[in-house]
Amino acid sequence: MRITLTSVLVDDQDKALRFYTEILGFTTKHDIPMGEHRWITVVSPEDPDGTELVLEPDSHPAVKPFKEALASDGIPFTSFAVDDVQAEFARLDALGVRFTQEPVDMGPVTTAVLDDTCGNLIQITHQAG
Repeated sequence: MRITLTSVLVDDQDKALRFYTEILGFTTKHDIPMGEHRWITVVSPEDPDGTELVLEPDSHPAVKPFKEALASDGIPFTSFAVDDVQAEFARLDALGVRFTQEPVDMGPVTTAVLDDTCGNLIQITHQAG
């Protein structure tokens, strides 16, 4: 068994696609019209055949209160691995990304938390070898 898809719930698929590709650096794998919404997935350019991130519309009534509760408590919705949290923080900060937690060294793990502009907090992490 392996993970092939995972989702992030977004309030605007166009805005999310721009943020996740133009700012975070993912590449679009699928962008297929599906009625009111689209099936949009992005992947890491370092692993184009790896796990796909679905930019899932957050239109279900249960989603908005869930997302608001996580964000208000400062809890990231998901986490992405990076090679260097400090360098990625500097790159994204220069692009205007808002961080709710600047890089923190926690021993074997360094983390930072950013706002994806689509209603989610996203953690970036690096685990020391």
